[in-house]
Order: sequence, then C-alpha cells, then structure tokens
Amino acid sequence: MTRSRSGPDSGRLTAARLDGIATRRARWGAATQDQMTAGAAELRELAADRPDLLAEVAGIALGTAERKGPEYRARAQAIAGLCRQAAADEDAIPEWIAEARRRAEAARPPPLSRPDRPPPKP
Repeated sequence: MTRSRSGPDSGRLTAARLDGIATRRARWGAATQDQMTAGAAELRELAADRPDLLAEVAGIALGTAERKGPEYRARAQAIAGLCRQAAADEDAIPEWIAEARRRAEAARPPPLSRPDRPPPKP
C-alpha cells in the first residue's frame, strides 16, 4: 500500500473497474465454475501487470464484509476467489483487509452515549 492518495490516477480508476467487474461476476457467491473462470480471465486482462490492484479489491471486500451478514461474507469470499484466480498478490491481501477495517472504524458514528464525540481520525 505505497501509493499516494493525492488524486485520481489510472491505478485507482483501474481498481474501481476491477471492483465493479468482480462484484458483478461474484453473484453473491452463486456463480458457476465456468462463470468464475470467465470472471477471473476478465479481471486478469484488465489488471494486466497489476496484481496489487487485484489484492486491493480482494482485501477491501473481505475486510468490509466482516461486520455484515453471512451473505455479504459469502460474496466477499467469491470476490476474493475471483481476484486470487486472476493472480492477485497474496502477500498484499492482509494489508488491504486491515485497511478496510480501519476505514470501517473511521466511518462509524460516535456512540449515542457521547454524541459530541468526534469520529476517530484516520
């Protein structure tokens, strides 16, 4: 996770496109093996030589689904499976899971017992 967050760049746009494809192809975990293979091929073609972006999509999906219901976790597993099949950087996925957790925590509203408490800083 060494990239800058200063503005849109081709990597961020590609990651957004990869996320859209993976989410569409995952079908809430009910995709057939042929559909998963086709989805992985589509992701691999778009990602080209950027396995880090596939790891980002996989990690963010897994990390954000943790606090949601089982259907969301199943879809996140399917998304991560697609990204792994498309050659995601396995070593970077845990870092992106941690980043998704951090983002989710930062987005949580303050507790009702202390409405004046500002949300935690990222």
